Amino acid sequence: MDVQNIVDAVSQKAGLDQATTEKVVGIIFSVLEHEAEGTTLSSFFAKIPGADGLAQKYDVMAPGAASGGGLLSSLQGALGGVLGAKTGALVNGVAALEASGLSMAQIRQAGTTLVQQAETAAGPELTNEVLNSVPSLKGHLGL
Repeated sequence: MDVQNIVDAVSQKAGLDQATTEKVVGIIFSVLEHEAEGTTLSSFFAKIPGADGLAQKYDVMAPGAASGGGLLSSLQGALGGVLGAKTGALVNGVAALEASGLSMAQIRQAGTTLVQQAETAAGPELTNEVLNSVPSLKGHLGL
């Protein structure tokens, strides 16, 4: 199963259009890429062809990735600077998900479906190991 299969399944189950779904999946993979470093993440991405490319396309740490500016952007920059890049990636990722125009229920449905599809592709043990290394993300996705 490649990343496009996952995007298709999330789109169908969450009732989202393809472009929005690709962005949501890419943002979540980008947060994982920045926060769940190491061989576990490499193994996880290796089981889902295209996941690393999608994470890079929607890189939450790219300048201006999370929002268009303003107070939220300033807070994100300050938190990222004070708490470190890893926390900054999570803050930026959550802000980007919220800025995508989706409701919290839609984000959670997309996240739940993404995790189910990732478990099918990479196996439940490896998927849980990666997710457990980013416990705050699980909370934001309602897992």
